[in-house]
Amino acid sequence: MAGVVVQRFPLGSQWPTIDPFLFVAHHRDRYPAGNTDLGPAAPLAGRAIGQDFDDVDGWNMYHGSTVPGFPQHPHRGFETITYVRSGYCDHNDSIGAASRFGEGDTQWMTAGRGIVHSEMFPLLDADNPNPLELFQIWLNLPAADKMVDPYFTMLWKHKIPTVTSEGGGVDVTMIAGSLDDVEAPTPPPNSWASSAEADVAIWHLRLDPGARWTLPPSKGSETKRLLYAFAGSWLTINDEHLDSGNGAMLKSDRPLELVAGDKGVECMVLQGRPIGEQVAKYGPFVMNTDDEIHQAFSDYQQTGFGGWPWATSDPNHGPDRGRFARHADGRVETIGSVATAESTPSQQPDQ
Repeated sequence: MAGVVVQRFPLGSQWPTIDPFLFVAHHRDRYPAGNTDLGPAAPLAGRAIGQDFDDVDGWNMYHGSTVPGFPQHPHRGFETITYVRSGYCDHNDSIGAASRFGEGDTQWMTAGRGIVHSEMFPLLDADNPNPLELFQIWLNLPAADKMVDPYFTMLWKHKIPTVTSEGGGVDVTMIAGSLDDVEAPTPPPNSWASSAEADVAIWHLRLDPGARWTLPPSKGSETKRLLYAFAGSWLTINDEHLDSGNGAMLKSDRPLELVAGDKGVECMVLQGRPIGEQVAKYGPFVMNTDDEIHQAFSDYQQTGFGGWPWATSDPNHGPDRGRFARHADGRVETIGSVATAESTPSQQPDQ
């Protein structure tokens, strides 16, 4: 029988993707204790502030100058899915939405015809390190939906199901898709993932040492599937060996037995039916033609995609606020205090 691993590739900070996915970045920063400005209580001398991606001392400022992160920047024509495993992300955008999320939460944003947002990583603990781990996934939009209204939603940790294997040893966190009759939270209405025929899944797998789990076949023959082994030792996929730090394109039309190595393994699985349209992309814009890219730049220069309603380009939500989301319609979700992973959520009007 032919192998089930179609292609292998090493993982860097940005991982190879296939249609309908555009981009996957894995950020893992060992930030030190925070200062009074919620930045690192450590010298920044020698860093390329504004363009700090060199992983000096195990962490980066990225485009931030005080707080690490990504100050205001535009997008058009696709979606961002940001899954924060540890640490916190402070989001603000041009439609008036804002949030602080982390510790297993996911933010899903449809850029559509245009949005500006910032993503800052506040270092809230002044006495201890502030580790951050997050994944950002870009999911393309078909041409018919590239100019829809922007949309912002939160998938809080307590709403994201985790399927555990019989007897334990394997956990599957389901950000998108379905598994064993369990459904992930509903994606945004214009997302490619909102169509059942698209067969989109985003799963985080954790396998204990020696644990076994069968990855079920996809629902459609056209579905493409990628597995990224990003932590742990290694695994086998139908007896084909894959070391951690590598990814693989897999055949998706059959069940695949995964067996974790001697130190366990963690993987991300992305799958979906390709959109199958021409892609033109430049920087923060993803369209179908070069003319549409030029139009995106022109529209942003003329309109600012609605303008930036915040006082600074890199806003954060202060030292004391817990996990929350303020939606564009003014509705506020309050999840709980910082570092309270199982808090009971509530909803209240904007204050």
